[in-house]
Amino acid sequence: MSSHTKKQIISMIVALVIVAAGVIVGYVQNAFQSSTEPAATAAPSETGQADPTQQPAGDPVPVTLNEVAHSIFYAPMYAAIELGYFEEKGIVLTLVNGAGADNVMTALVSGDADIGFMGSEASIYVYKEGMEDYVQNFAQLTQRAGNFLVAREADDDFQWEDIKGKNVLAGRAGGMPQMVFEYILKKEGIDPQKDLTMDQSVAFGNTAAAFTGSDQYDYTVEFEPFATSLEMADQGAIVASLGVDSGYVPYTAYSAKKSYIEEHPDVIQAFTDALQMGMDYVQNHTPAEIAKVIAPQFPETDLEHLTTIVTRYYDQDTWKADLIFEQDSFELLEDILMDAGELDAQVPYEDLVTTEFAEKAVK
Repeated sequence: MSSHTKKQIISMIVALVIVAAGVIVGYVQNAFQSSTEPAATAAPSETGQADPTQQPAGDPVPVTLNEVAHSIFYAPMYAAIELGYFEEKGIVLTLVNGAGADNVMTALVSGDADIGFMGSEASIYVYKEGMEDYVQNFAQLTQRAGNFLVAREADDDFQWEDIKGKNVLAGRAGGMPQMVFEYILKKEGIDPQKDLTMDQSVAFGNTAAAFTGSDQYDYTVEFEPFATSLEMADQGAIVASLGVDSGYVPYTAYSAKKSYIEEHPDVIQAFTDALQMGMDYVQNHTPAEIAKVIAPQFPETDLEHLTTIVTRYYDQDTWKADLIFEQDSFELLEDILMDAGELDAQVPYEDLVTTEFAEKAVK
């Protein structure tokens, strides 16, 4: 999908929300009904999990969280779910897999989701469309990209210049995976449009199958568990981490409409507090322990495989110690967007980011 087409879609989303919100709500409810996952239950405190007797007084508050993808990349959030931290903070969480930032934003601005979890570039796109009740980011989870470059065979001496003249399965235009990929290429003196061929026609989640189903691709850019799955099946080998080679990048964050944050600051604070507890857990436990805790979220992945993936993310310092979305990180994101031709001028950090909840959550 071209950058121009992507922006047209976002413009249409905003217009439809403003003019016919009821129609969008019905559409999104139907689209995501089958992917809703129930919240985990609290477990005994002697295991290190939340103690239900310590839950705050009053009725629990239902919160619908729409996530961009269900990925091991977001381990601290799943630790918070499985350890009962949201329940401890009085939140009954419904988790919905939006399967893409565009879908998450649609659900968020239509009111079908209370909180969205996605790349912050989506909030910038909507803000640029002039929406009055725009989306604000209040917590940053990941600080590195979570995808990897997979080749046909192992190559311990891989250099980025090796990609010149090759055919690569890449991400959609305007999305964080693709923009970070191009950001790395340009850092390495490689022209993404001239020095290689990129196929951006394959949907997210289907690229690993396309890679194994055709010999036309030399490389594919994959998230976990697909990257490790290709290795374990001897159908590919990870040769580079985009998270390592791009440096620290504000890859994913939690956001809500400005009106929701203003009307429900206690809910946002409780949600952020629970997330911070999940962040603390992964900072203070081993990859094997983290993998065991989040395993119920990934029943299709065996524990050994899961531990390998968690270890890979753990070793490259994927997760922040806190949830504070700093201004320099936001401005780096804007630089990447501008470099990719997706943004013509910076937007105000103060409008699109609030740090008060994350700052209070840090104990």
